[in-house]
Amino acid sequence: MEWNDTGIVLATRKHGESSIILTVLTEHYGRHLGLVRGGAGQRARGLYEAGNLLSIRWRARISDHLGNFTCELVKPRAALLLDDPMKLSALSAACALADVTLPERVAEPKLFQDFTDLLDSLNADDWPKIFVSWELNLLRELGFGLDLSACAATGQIDDLVYVSPKSGRSVSKDAGLPYAKNLLPLPAFLHDQNHQQPDWSDILDGFKLTSYFLEHHVLAPHQRKLPNARSRFIERIQSQAQ
Repeated sequence: MEWNDTGIVLATRKHGESSIILTVLTEHYGRHLGLVRGGAGQRARGLYEAGNLLSIRWRARISDHLGNFTCELVKPRAALLLDDPMKLSALSAACALADVTLPERVAEPKLFQDFTDLLDSLNADDWPKIFVSWELNLLRELGFGLDLSACAATGQIDDLVYVSPKSGRSVSKDAGLPYAKNLLPLPAFLHDQNHQQPDWSDILDGFKLTSYFLEHHVLAPHQRKLPNARSRFIERIQSQAQ
């Protein structure tokens, strides 16, 4: 068995003295694992950093085997962000989240393109907003999309400030006020296209929203938790929002 594809490094773990188990998100074969012989050596340093885009060849005797990867670097995303700790943390968080949420060996070309667009957006000024939107899209693609278009109680489309943790639908200020302590905040930039550029406090509220549904609907049923890399990223945002 053999295939060739492009893939984004999600994670690595050491295997033996000099090899690694590499996890990548590929365009045509989904999230895929493989053995890289010599991947832990000096010569491979920097090649398998999270976020890097690789040209990959996978070989195995039968399709169910782990198989072996042979890789070449296409785009060194991690190295390009070394001078920006916040963006580098965002890169690590995105890769760790994709690794823990996406199924193995399921072809998802749209998810691959969305993830590529997210990583490329880290060079844009509005990358935090794009990151929150990517997590919302990820929830949707995984079958847990939120409906932020109108109030679940009244149907109105204005003054939406909450999200119900039970239904995943937005709630207006007046309808939700009596239950505010049980509702999640809905930052305006997620439903109002005319909203000004969000500040770090808005971004933090956006991540609080996606965190809840990722934890309770995507990860908890599989006894998983949000990865440490994402938690560290959120801590950086909290420090900016203070």
